[in-house]
Order: sequence, then structure tokens, then C-alpha cells
Amino acid sequence: MRPSNRAPDQLREVTIETNVNAYAEGSCLVKFGNTHVLCTATVEDKVPPFLRNKGTGWITAEYNMLARSTHTRNSRDPMKPNGRNIEIQRLIGRSLRSVIDVKKLGERQIIIDCDVIQADGGTRCASITGGYVALAIAVKKILGQNIIRVNPLIGAVCAVSCGIFNGNVIADLDYLEDSKCEVDCNFVLNEKFDLIEIQGTAENGSMSFAQVEKMYQFAKKAAEEIFEIQKKAIG
Repeated sequence: MRPSNRAPDQLREVTIETNVNAYAEGSCLVKFGNTHVLCTATVEDKVPPFLRNKGTGWITAEYNMLARSTHTRNSRDPMKPNGRNIEIQRLIGRSLRSVIDVKKLGERQIIIDCDVIQADGGTRCASITGGYVALAIAVKKILGQNIIRVNPLIGAVCAVSCGIFNGNVIADLDYLEDSKCEVDCNFVLNEKFDLIEIQGTAENGSMSFAQVEKMYQFAKKAAEEIFEIQKKAIG
């Protein structure tokens, strides 16, 4: 039995509200249950130094948790780099670059900022899911303004956590499950349900290949639901 009484393969309620920021080229507030993340997309007419004069664009991401997004206050000391944040924002960037042809952007960069307002497990998965929506809205905007002529998006991407809790494979772990699970994995998938990335750790014990396969099947089922929610949000 899960603490939330959800079925093993059942997602929390997932909602995506778009255009929540008046200034960003694309924005949304994504909610996976009590995990809430604000995602914004900023289009810049420049690229990082390693891409200058190469005729190609770039997608990158930044991830941050607000001070009271968790049960106790997060310290925000600018002199202490947060290794977890850096690892997550790199994951978000890799995930989003997997579904865009950066050459079609020209020499411009889109930065996806993911700010966790409230955390209850699965913040990186929510950030990837909402980050894609913010990116798609930004691309739609610059296409409409004829800043670019060809749609660079070549697919969609989302992410969901799966794991083993009390010996059972489950999908979309909340904090109570995530903090006590035996195995914690994050699946990033595209619309073909191909895997972009898997992050998996046995926190206590181990996992069999059969359990990994079952987690993938749960992730695939969840992704089907999430892609429909993303499509409706983007419009």
C-alpha cells in the first residue's frame, strides 16, 4: 500500500498552466501533486563562446529550489556551489537538446529556468516536463515573429520517476516514498518512448532486470498521459 493510496502505476495529478510569466518568451507552472515548478524560457541573440561563428544555436538550463520549497529552509549561499543543482540542470539541458535541431535556431540561445516553488519528490522530472512546454511556447513565439523560419523542434520529451518501495515497483514517487524507497530511478523519454536518459540508484538493496523492465513499462504508461497534458498546454 502506498502512503497516497495510489495504484502502483498511478501518477499524481499532473497539471500545466501556461503563460504565467509576463516577460519570458515561454513559461508554465507545472504541478506533479504537491511538487510545483515554475519554468521559463528566455531567447537570447547570442550563444556561448564555444559556439560563436558556427551558425548553430544552443539550449541550456538552470535549476534552483526556493528557500522554503522544502520542509526546512534551504540555505542560498552564493559562495557555495550546489552540486545537486548543477547535476540536475545539466540533465534538463541534455533532455531538452535531444528534441531540438539547434542548427535551425541560428546563433541564438534559449535558456530554460526551472525554479522549484514547492518540493514533494520528482522535482527534476517535473522540471524536464515543464521545461519542454516552456521551450515549445518560446519556439512558437519566435516562429510567429519570423525570427526563425523553420520549426527546430523534432519531438517532445518528458520525465517520470519510478522506484521500488516496500518491495513493490511504483511510479511517480512523492517525498514519503522517495525518502524511504529501496530503489530510485528517473526515466526521460521521447514521444517514441525511446529512452533519452535513465538515472537509477539502489538506495537499499538492489534491483533486478525484471524490475527495471517493469519500471520502464510504468514510465511509458505515465509518459503517454504526460505527453497529452503537454500537448493541451502548448495548444
